[in-house]
Amino acid sequence: MGRHSLELQRACRLVVDTGIHALGWTRQQGIDYMKKNTFKSEESIKIDVERYIMWPGQACAYKVGEIKIKELRKKAEKVLGDIFQLQDFHAAVLRCFGPLRILEECIDGYIAKAANLVTI
Repeated sequence: MGRHSLELQRACRLVVDTGIHALGWTRQQGIDYMKKNTFKSEESIKIDVERYIMWPGQACAYKVGEIKIKELRKKAEKVLGDIFQLQDFHAAVLRCFGPLRILEECIDGYIAKAANLVTI
């Protein structure tokens, strides 16, 4: 239930971020939407909505990043098979700073290095 609640919050953040910046929603419309569709406190909702007002695209950027990391993890699992180690993948992600193309290059390097270590 907790996981689904968090996914619902993330989805609502995308709606509110888009509503405010693409559809011209007011602050109150964003608050009302999140109150209706999440289990968060009103104070927490206000903080979220104000962050989206001041940082356009934040919710979208986080979601795009999440999707890319999941895609790269699936790629690493497929290529490395039984030698894939989740903690090593996480460490590689945390070492990679910059745009998503840099993350992808870094993870490709991690995969190549991990694959070569086994074939030696």
